[in-house]
This record gives sequence, C-alpha cells and structure tokens, in this order.
Amino acid sequence: MSNFILTRELIKRLYSKYEAYINPILKFIFAMILLSVINSKMGYMSRIDNVVIVLVASLLCSFLPLQIMAVFAGIFMLLHMYALAPECAIVVGIIFLLMFLLYVRLTPKEALVVLITPVLFMLKIPYVIPVAMGLLGTPASVVSVSFGVIAAYVFSYIQANATTITTLEDGNMVSRIRFMVDGLLGNKAMFGVIIVFGIVLVVVYIIRRMSFDYSWTVAVVAGGLLELILLLIGDVTLGFDNSMGGVIIGCILAILVGLFLQLFSFHVDYKKIENVQFEDDDYYYYVKAVPKVTMPVSDKKVKRVHSGNSQAVRGQYKSAKVSQSGDQRADHLSRTERTVHTANGTSRTMR
Repeated sequence: MSNFILTRELIKRLYSKYEAYINPILKFIFAMILLSVINSKMGYMSRIDNVVIVLVASLLCSFLPLQIMAVFAGIFMLLHMYALAPECAIVVGIIFLLMFLLYVRLTPKEALVVLITPVLFMLKIPYVIPVAMGLLGTPASVVSVSFGVIAAYVFSYIQANATTITTLEDGNMVSRIRFMVDGLLGNKAMFGVIIVFGIVLVVVYIIRRMSFDYSWTVAVVAGGLLELILLLIGDVTLGFDNSMGGVIIGCILAILVGLFLQLFSFHVDYKKIENVQFEDDDYYYYVKAVPKVTMPVSDKKVKRVHSGNSQAVRGQYKSAKVSQSGDQRADHLSRTERTVHTANGTSRTMR
C-alpha cells in the first residue's frame, strides 16, 4: 500500500507541475478516439470519415474546452445522420439542442461525462458511470449522466435501424420523422436505465456524504449492489435486453473502479480519528477530524555502486584521502610560514 501511496503522490505532483502540457495531450487522444469511433460505427458520410479531418478536429479540441469537444462529436453524428436521412438529423438535432441548453444551464463543467458515457456503452461497461459520479459529483450530475445515456441510445438506435430508415417510404419525410420519434420516445429501456442510474448516483452521493467510518467504501458497495438489483428487475419488467452475466460483471467492475477512485480521492486513516470540541458566542462545535493518508515524496537521489566496482571505488577513496591529507599539510605549512613572517618581520621560511 505504501508503494501505491507513493505512486499516487508522485502522479499528483507530476500532473500539477506539467498540467499545461498533459491536459492538451489527453484531450487530443480522447477526441481522436471519440471521433474515430463515431466514424467507424456510423460512416454514412464519407467526406468526414477521413483521418486528416479527424486529426484536425482533435487538434482543435485539444486547445478548447471540453464543451467544444461535445459540440464536435454532436456535429459529426448529425452529419452522418444527414447523409443517412435528413429527417434523422432534424429529430436528433432538436434532441441535442434541448440537451445542450439544459446541460449548459445545470451542469456546464461535466462535459466529459456526456462524452464518455456513450463510449462506455459501446464497450459494454456503462455501469461504472453512476457509481463514479456519485463519488465525485453531486445530485445535479444526474443531468449529465442522463444526457450521456440518451446520446448512447440515439447512437445505438440509428445504427440498428439504418436499413429500415433508408427504405421506409422513400421521400416521405413525415413517416421517417414519426418512425424516429416513436422509436426514441417509446424506448422503455432508455428511460429505465436513466432512472436506475439516477437512483444509484443519488444513493451513492448520500451515503458517501455521511460522517460514519468507511462511508465511501459502504457507498461504493451499496451502489454496485443496488445497481445490480435494479437492472435485473428492469430487465424482467421493462425488457432492458441486457445479458445477466454482463450486468453482474459490469456491477462488480463498477465497485472495483469506485474503490480505486476512493484511494485517489478519499484515502483516510480511520485509526487516527480526532474529535475536537470548541465554542464561540453563539454555538458549540463538535468536529470529527480524519487525517488523510499521505507520504512525502523525497527529492534525494541515491547512487548505487555495483559490487564489481567496489575495489576501484576504494582505491579512489584512498587516493582522495591521501590527496586531502597532503592538502591539509600544505595548508598547515603555509599558515606556519605566515605566522613566522608576521612575528619576526622577515621572510625567512621555517623548515
């Protein structure tokens, strides 16, 4: 555990020192992965399904806020949908616009959640999101998580029904719009997952804010188990169409990720709790102080000497010692000569 704490402190120190360089690199990599996934999964517009365009857009995202990256991802999706059917772009564009207006008003700093949730859905591990945001976010994070779920289901719905959309009464805009609206608004699984994720997020947040010992650990385990139970109930009642094995593995992974986040964000030593009491003119205060587990990172550099070179090192040490002794004797003679010169007023050297 001490090695992990030392590594954590070293990572934090390096990040704080080189934050101006690390953030653009990470944003560039994430934007490139996100836009490449959108192109590979949809790919209806060949003009933007190009490595050069993806690199240029990722480079722009690396120097701009995460909100702009979300805008770029939405534009890429809308362009692909427009190439598939303009009606798709109209319906999804209205949904994205409403989401963006609500998102900017309620949770403007959680663009990464909206972006990463569809990616985790594609990787079949979206169950990490509510537990992680319950630990790191607030109840308002339900908005960003919900928007990420909506974006993931819109993406999945378009991909699964692309053939039907293109062949459905070709040229009839009304029928295509109705098909899109009915398919998205009638998706019980999407709304069920939004409700489950929201409940889990709020429960994890409430428990980890309590003052009892190991509250974060209890919050992570309770959130993972609650999510598992609710998803299994939803699968039976609403037909979430989730693999039972996938749900179980995903919830276990959510617990493991939550415990890992706890080590980085809330690693404390409950064995050294201090209860402090003080007062002012109006109140008595009872404070429970729990120390953080930290380890100072030393700047000292230790130079190791191989055993094969030990004889040479001893020889160098002896030479240095003899040289130092010679210098000391010479310095002593010099001081003696200066003393004699001062006392007698002559320049005779004492032997």
